[in-house]
Order: sequence, then structure tokens, then C-alpha cells
Amino acid sequence: MADVEHTIGLLLGTEDDWPRAYEAMLRRIGAVTDDQGRTHVTRSVRVTIEPFNLRDSPRHDLVIDRLAYWYYHPREWLKKIALMDDVYLLNSPFTFQAMEKHAAYCAMMRLGLKVPETVLVPFKNPLDNSRYAYTSGRYNQPFDLEALAESVGYPMYMKPYDGGAWVGVSRIRDVGELHAAYDASGERLMHLQAAIEDYDVFARSLTIGPETMVMKFRPELPMHERYAVEHDFLTPAVGDEVVAISRVVNAFFRWEFNSCETLIRGTDVHPIDYANACPDVAVTSLHYYFPWAMSALLRWTVYCVVTGRKPRLDTDTSRYFAIADDPSLSYAEKLDGYRRLADDYFEIDRYQEFCAKHLGHVDDVVADWIGSEEFRLLLGSTVREMYPPHEHERFLGHFNGLIDAWLRDHG
Repeated sequence: MADVEHTIGLLLGTEDDWPRAYEAMLRRIGAVTDDQGRTHVTRSVRVTIEPFNLRDSPRHDLVIDRLAYWYYHPREWLKKIALMDDVYLLNSPFTFQAMEKHAAYCAMMRLGLKVPETVLVPFKNPLDNSRYAYTSGRYNQPFDLEALAESVGYPMYMKPYDGGAWVGVSRIRDVGELHAAYDASGERLMHLQAAIEDYDVFARSLTIGPETMVMKFRPELPMHERYAVEHDFLTPAVGDEVVAISRVVNAFFRWEFNSCETLIRGTDVHPIDYANACPDVAVTSLHYYFPWAMSALLRWTVYCVVTGRKPRLDTDTSRYFAIADDPSLSYAEKLDGYRRLADDYFEIDRYQEFCAKHLGHVDDVVADWIGSEEFRLLLGSTVREMYPPHEHERFLGHFNGLIDAWLRDHG
């Protein structure tokens, strides 16, 4: 018998591929010994949604949430178990409003990051609210949409302030496209954001706890081809800045399972989207990078429960703003200061030491499972669920080939 047993809850929506992979590999991790010599065993359960008494004690030590960004009942349960029971959550439910992009833009602009010029415009169509006509008639100021667009500069993007998965995003090149996109926006609240033209690289970085994988992203391609298997596509300095921005965003908002999109032009790194409550970790999207994501998720969740890491619900924004508002500091010096705060939040040194001492076998566990028949069955069932029958053979060959490439590279 283990000295301590831990339960990790998986709060899920429609996805089933990575949860099955995570569950299978967590079972293979086995007992972990902490620095005091106690043995810990960690298991996972899928969270069900049901009425809950606010004084109920949960059985979970940590919850990986992939649902509450849109489903309010489990969101309120997450708030309760964080406030009352110290259950560890990878993404804070208290900063979900910042996941609507707008607050995230504002905060990172305050920190001096190179966020493109952005303007929020009112709803095109009246809201379905009996008070709207009176309020708008008395307080809404008329505005010149074309003048606003000129202040941002063409080309630009019109994008929902609370968007996700590129839904409702339009590229605007002229006045005609501006009015067409705004007319189509209806009751959605939209940003106008300057485009970064002639960029060299579109990077998407996935961060899980203190670990970050920066991937070359090709948004113009189908989803199964968007992540290019390409290494060293950024200079060391630019790559380090992309990693720093990703971790600073996450530490600032208490997000620990998040993705960040940046456009790199020359040596300038422009973050354009870095608030994602449900980052893409599907095997059919990440393919080659899927084993890394599972390794990082296993290490971070086991580390959190075994070390008894407590949630830090306060966000310490004043510490970041003190650096941001210091006129004597350069951009690079400010980013270094933010990175130190982020490293402190993620306990970088302690985490790396713990992993080296107690979780050194995780990569081997993942590699063994990725090379197993069980994984190939999971991949096959996922492909058959996602694609029409006449494409099964093609995509099975595509994804199996990419996984084989990862196994060769990490053998």
C-alpha cells in the first residue's frame, strides 16, 4: 500500500483521445517517492456533473478542466473546490473573463509586449435587452467606423473579443470588407486589430505548467498539417522570448494549460492570441508533438499532487506592473523581470530537481506506450471517428508516419 493516494479529476467535454492516453500512461507511472521517503500513487477519474452542496468535500486533489470555459455549472463547482477545499486547478476559473481576449490584450499591453494596435467597437445590432434602447439612446455615442479603421490601418483583422478556433475572424483589406464584416458581426462584440504583414514565422507555443513547446504553425493549411515538424526555425534569442512571453502570460493569469500564438517579423515578437482555456492537444492535430504534451502533463500533474502544491488564487498583478511602469528599464529588462516572477510562480528549480530525482522514467513510459499496440488502436479509432471512410487509409498512414518519426527521433 502507498503512504499517500491522490486523485486527479478530468473534467471533459467531447474529446476522448488525449484523456485515454493520459489515463493509460498515468497508470504506468506507478508509485513515486517524495523527498521524505513516502510513496505516492496517483489515479485519474472522469468528473461527472451533478448537484453539489457547497460544503461537500471533493475527492480530488487536482482537476484538469477542459469544459468550464463554456459550461457554467462545472465552473461554479471549480470555484467552490478552489476556494473552500484547496483543490489544485491547472487554469484558474477566476480569470476566465480574461480568456475572452480583451483583458489579456490590456494586461499584456500594460506590460509592454508588442501586441498589435487594437480597438474595441460596439455591437452592430441592438442587444436583446429591454433596457438597451433607453441606455443606447442616452449614452451611446455615434462613431465613424471608417475613421476607426484608418486609425488602426489596413490590412487588419476583425475578431470577436471572446473568440476561439478562429470563428468569426475576418481579414479586412478595404472599406467594403470592413462594412461587410461589421454588418455580419450582429450582436458579437468585435475587436479591430492591425495585421502584422510580411511576418517570417507564425509560432504557436503550448505551455503545460513550467514546460513549453514552440511549434511552427501554418494556419492556411488543414488542421492535420498546421503544425510543421521543423526544429530550429527560430533563433535562440527569439525562441527564448517566445517561451518567456508564453510563461509570463500563464503565470500572470494563473493559467497552466494554455497556448500562445505569436508572429515573428525579424527579431520582433508580436503576441496576437494568448488566452485559450482549452488548448488543442488532439492527437490528430499535434501528432508528432502529442507525446511531448502527454509527458509534460503527466510530470506537472504528478508533481503538483505529490508535493502538495497549493493554488495561488491571488494574481500579484502589482508586482508585474511595478516592473512595467519603471521607465529606467528596457523592454528586454522588463521581460527578464517578468520571467523571474513567472519562474518563481512555477517553482522552476524545485520542479526540475523533483523531475530529475523522482520522475525521470516518465519519458520512457510515454515512449513505450506510444510504441504500443494500445496507442495504435486509440489512433485508429480516433481517425475513424473524425474522417469519412474513404479517407481512413490516407490519414492512418499520415499520422502513423508522423508518430513513427517521433519514435525514431526519441529512440
